[in-house]
Amino acid sequence: MPVSDPPAVKPRPVYLNLVRIRLPLPGIVSILHRISGAALFLFAIPLVLFAVQTSLESADGFATLKAMFAPALCKLVLVGLLWAYVHHFFAGIRYLFLDLRVGDDLKPARQSSVAVLGVGLALTLIIAVRLW
Repeated sequence: MPVSDPPAVKPRPVYLNLVRIRLPLPGIVSILHRISGAALFLFAIPLVLFAVQTSLESADGFATLKAMFAPALCKLVLVGLLWAYVHHFFAGIRYLFLDLRVGDDLKPARQSSVAVLGVGLALTLIIAVRLW
């Protein structure tokens, strides 16, 4: 009988504790880019289409829409959707540059992710204060 190798032991699955994994800042920007894109697709686009249709139907429709968006909770939701738009816009520009191999080293990538978060939050805050 030929001597054969012992059967290979399959490695057991590794348990990943997702709470303890510390994601780098570019990874957080990437996840926020996906979340903001989903929020824009699922909530912002239908809301904008509804608002444009309602406001253009008649003056009463515009007044109704204005009254609908008057409560503070609605304004807060609109500010959240505004952040989603601004963040998605600037993160998309960042990814276009990364696709062109501009700033894809470690230090510039981290700096651009900090810039995306900072500019997105600052611009959202400025627009929200002016609109509120």
